[in-house]
Amino acid sequence: MSSSYPLQVFRFQVTFQKDPLPNSGDTAPVQMSAAFSECTGLEATMEPKAIKEGGRNYGAAQRTGQVTFATVILKRGMTRDRDLWNWFTLVTQGAYAHRRTATITLFDTSGAGVLSWQLEKAMPVKFKAADLNAKGTEIGVEELHFVHEGLSLMRGEGTL
Repeated sequence: MSSSYPLQVFRFQVTFQKDPLPNSGDTAPVQMSAAFSECTGLEATMEPKAIKEGGRNYGAAQRTGQVTFATVILKRGMTRDRDLWNWFTLVTQGAYAHRRTATITLFDTSGAGVLSWQLEKAMPVKFKAADLNAKGTEIGVEELHFVHEGLSLMRGEGTL
């Protein structure tokens, strides 16, 4: 497939690896495995700084500013698996150093990884269970929201 074709975004996987803060004593094993149906928030924003210079009357000079990262939201069908809940619970109970590196890999139609986003020092900030409704027939969807300290875009690795 030519590299100029737009990529389809429905085949992806998310993996988590330990990425504890230095000198944190993070030794608790937290198994991280999950299949997700949706991933949003893969974005970085740089706030430019406007500098007004004397004698420059045609607008301010623009300089680079601080980069911020959006909260990433992962959604999946509810299962009995409690890995994500256990991670969230650890952090909410004061174990803020239990960080993970999250890698989100996008696959092409042949199953080859084409792009990967790596999120450094990810930490869960919100866990949302599915809304329960006795009248509905939908599959329950739970959400994990997490913040991170860095975003890298790489060529994809691995295959499905």
